[in-house]
Amino acid sequence: MSTNSQAVAETYFTAWRTKDYDLYRSILADDVVFDGPMGHEEGRDAVAKAFEGLGNITTDVVVEKMFVDGADVTSWFTLTTKPATLSPVVNWSHVENGKITKIQVTFDPRPLLEAG
Repeated sequence: MSTNSQAVAETYFTAWRTKDYDLYRSILADDVVFDGPMGHEEGRDAVAKAFEGLGNITTDVVVEKMFVDGADVTSWFTLTTKPATLSPVVNWSHVENGKITKIQVTFDPRPLLEAG
């Protein structure tokens, strides 16, 4: 597996698009931390479970731009789910030794909340 931060981030989005949850788990550090408007999760199992739940309602993920600064990758993307389309979404990931250790996501959750 690559230790290149951009390659790891690209794998993250590939796993999301293809719903390959084993691939997604493989790029998470044991002690990964996720923070976003809809929740906080700690540890590979909890983050992977939350990701699988989101993946099950995701119909498309289109990365518009990816910015890489060493171990940090910020991605600007549009997320389409069964109840709503979220745009823009910003995802910041920190990568160490080929594993994501931190994920922070920012988006306006109102379309999801309004869709129920």
